[in-house]
Amino acid sequence: MDTACAPPAADGLVENYLHHCPAREVLTVLADKWVMLVLAVLRDHDRPIRFNELRRRLDGITQKMLTRTLRDLEREGMVRRAVYPTVPPRVEYSLTEMGASIGAITHAMGVWAVENQDRIVAARAAFDARKAAAPQPLPTDAAR
Repeated sequence: MDTACAPPAADGLVENYLHHCPAREVLTVLADKWVMLVLAVLRDHDRPIRFNELRRRLDGITQKMLTRTLRDLEREGMVRRAVYPTVPPRVEYSLTEMGASIGAITHAMGVWAVENQDRIVAARAAFDARKAAAPQPLPTDAAR
């Protein structure tokens, strides 16, 4: 299978939204809400963190979802998993250099979400109110 993206367009942009482009797969992983939150917790700790500590910090995540998210991030090269030979085994997670480099982007998105949360809630309420309103009849030709 060809995994190369389309050649850059005249403006220099690569079409990374094409189905076979590896960048699209990475964007799909990063778009997951739990991925963003796991990256944020790892970035905020700035030290290795154990699985249960991660789970406590991520309100609402299941053990299965956290395991899957960490494996996805490890596969993409953004998270490092270290296993220590103790009884029971101690496992810690930390960001790799690449995982840390995405931190500026994910942090900016988090800051943007907090700064705009009131506007977003208001927009949702306005949308829901319009949607709940009774349908209005279409104007007739005589009324136009």
